[in-house]
Amino acid sequence: MGFLSTIFGILCGFLNSIFSLFAFGIGTSIGLVVGYYAFINALPTDVEDVKVCPLVEDLETLQRLIPEIPLWVKNPDFDRVDWLNRFIENMWPYLDRAICTTAKNIAKPIIDEQTPQYKIQSVEFETFTLGTIPPTFQGMKVYTTDDKELIMEPSIKWAGNPNIIIAVTAYGLKATIQVLDLQVFGIPRITLKPLVGIFPCFASIFVSLMNKPHVDFGLKLLGVDLMAIPGLYRFVQELIKDQVANMYLWPQALEVQIMDPEQALKRPLGILDVTVVKAVKLQRKDLLGKSDPYVKLNLREEKVAFKKTTVKRSNLNPEWNEEFSFVIKDPATQVLELRVYDWDQVGTHEEMGLNVVPLKDLTPDEPKVLTLVLLKTLNPNDPQNDKPRGQLVIELVYKPFKEDEMLDDIDDSGKMEKAPEGTPAGGGLLVIIVHEAQDLEGKYHTNPHVRLLFKGAERKTKRIKKNRDPRWDEEFQFRLEEPPTNDRLHVEVYSTSSRIGLLHSKESLGHVSINLVDVVHNRRVNEKYQLIDSRNGRVQIELQWRT
Repeated sequence: MGFLSTIFGILCGFLNSIFSLFAFGIGTSIGLVVGYYAFINALPTDVEDVKVCPLVEDLETLQRLIPEIPLWVKNPDFDRVDWLNRFIENMWPYLDRAICTTAKNIAKPIIDEQTPQYKIQSVEFETFTLGTIPPTFQGMKVYTTDDKELIMEPSIKWAGNPNIIIAVTAYGLKATIQVLDLQVFGIPRITLKPLVGIFPCFASIFVSLMNKPHVDFGLKLLGVDLMAIPGLYRFVQELIKDQVANMYLWPQALEVQIMDPEQALKRPLGILDVTVVKAVKLQRKDLLGKSDPYVKLNLREEKVAFKKTTVKRSNLNPEWNEEFSFVIKDPATQVLELRVYDWDQVGTHEEMGLNVVPLKDLTPDEPKVLTLVLLKTLNPNDPQNDKPRGQLVIELVYKPFKEDEMLDDIDDSGKMEKAPEGTPAGGGLLVIIVHEAQDLEGKYHTNPHVRLLFKGAERKTKRIKKNRDPRWDEEFQFRLEEPPTNDRLHVEVYSTSSRIGLLHSKESLGHVSINLVDVVHNRRVNEKYQLIDSRNGRVQIELQWRT
């Protein structure tokens, strides 16, 4: 009987627990539902939806509220030029000195010319610095036109801390004027024209202002702030704006000439053919033997590479009969210069004499043979010219272009041969022409040849014995499936000796690594490269990219 009572008690407790959990779950669910509906119905019914409104209704108001927004943000025609601001920031200490020096040099003759009429004895710059804060470019607009010109409009803001102190002396009294806290905001128009094919590729710079600039500065006279005088600040500010606008507001412009435009735009007018025939009665320059002469030719005051004959060993009466050609732009002023040198394996080459031929003395299309007396200098009163140095015989003929041939000759000079059939569509033919080297110096011997390394391939020129200025004119070709924009050409100049038992049979005369991206863009590059690990050695390499 006691056992049954125990079982019954356990069963009742279990059922009680189950009913309690069930009642808790039902009560909680009903409470949440009722509470949710009560909360929703208790909210006020007069609440309106949130409206998002712009800060201002139009762009002009926004620009007035936030004036420091860069121009490239407000105007899509202006480009961002953060790189230029970083460049100027790093270069500002040097630009400061250069600009101040240039400004003083320009201002000095103007001041010297104006001071006498105002009874001023002297005007001197005691301090002239633009401070440590560089100007900032807020953006730049670039125009493209059909004319040979480049137009840029940079937006410039400069709130600098310059310190300019000018000392003025008049009637025995000295007064100092100090300019400080300068602010200049403006958009100048900078035009580079005409564009030419000679570095720096433009002849003149024209600067104009598209609107009146904002100019603000502090001005002290004997330590007194003049800008604090009522009415003077606005008067001076407007006066400066009007004066600057009258001089440089578009279409007025300040012109800075870089080179003579007429000289830069001159087209080739003809060809000068020069034949170096021979030299006679040259003077001996070597202590142990005769001289080793050669001739250098170039047009005076022209930035083109000189041309040179071969070296004649141990000969005081050499014969060359070598021909050269020069493009002539102004036969009335250009002059042909010829210099004879004695070649030396070690050290500099000694000059044996020189002379010049003005092209205005030549008759077009008429060959002329000249026997030039070699001189020490071109000064006719130099007594050193009385010493005999030998004679140089040359033949000249100037061939002017005909009117209908001038453009054809110019256009043909820039033409490039096409790649042969079978070249990949996206690729091309890389042509490497090793022309010559100059001033090579070997420690043990100078028998140079050039080794080219490109994409794991190796090419070599022939070896030329005992020559510091060898000429090869050898061509090498590489057929490529894609342009070599990211590749480099490694050029090495070596000297080798065939003598058996020589300890140093091979030595490097210099090397250079050439980036090929320029030849892909320009199609043709012909330059002289300074050799690394060489005192004065250079090598002339011509690169062509044919497609």
